[in-house]
Amino acid sequence: MFEDRTAAAIQLAEQLKVYQGQNPLILAIPRGAVPMSRIIANKLEGELDVVLVRKLRAPGNPEFAIGAIDENGQVYLADHAARSGATREYIATEKAAQLELLHERRIRYTPVRPAINPHDRIAIVVDDGLATGSTMIAALHAVRLQQPRKLICAVPVAPARTLTDITPLADEVICLETPAIFYSVGQFYHLFPQINDDEVIAALEASS
Repeated sequence: MFEDRTAAAIQLAEQLKVYQGQNPLILAIPRGAVPMSRIIANKLEGELDVVLVRKLRAPGNPEFAIGAIDENGQVYLADHAARSGATREYIATEKAAQLELLHERRIRYTPVRPAINPHDRIAIVVDDGLATGSTMIAALHAVRLQQPRKLICAVPVAPARTLTDITPLADEVICLETPAIFYSVGQFYHLFPQINDDEVIAALEASS
């Protein structure tokens, strides 16, 4: 169990300290990972930005991910997407809805600058934990297309089966805990409050 996201971020930063002083780009998956990533960026003397991805929701079950989409419109679909009842028409509608939300978030989160380019940078993609891994998979695909020098996935907790899916997509995967019984990310934190947009914006502004 982690006390909270701050405690998890401090532990992740310790595992990543080999990159301290190399100006790594810490890319947080909003919202939960943004305050965490600010801590990591500060400790590693790097830059902070967000990598914007949204899960694609299963029909009738919005908590269940059938894939994910990034802010450039690139889509990752899980193998189980068709079995969830998601038709081609449903997926097209869901993609459009999530893409619009991503565009709104970019305008809201970094209104005075574009996204930071990870090209030829050490790029560390951070989330507060993985369940199915769909969002992280989409994030890693999106960042890889921009040709970072090294691409790292860093999370406090994830099931082993998800790490198996993630590992081929990154040059390095750092995961602090891989519990055998996994229901949700929140079960591994004593305190796991929702992070709102104001907190995301404050973290990004403080690191700029």
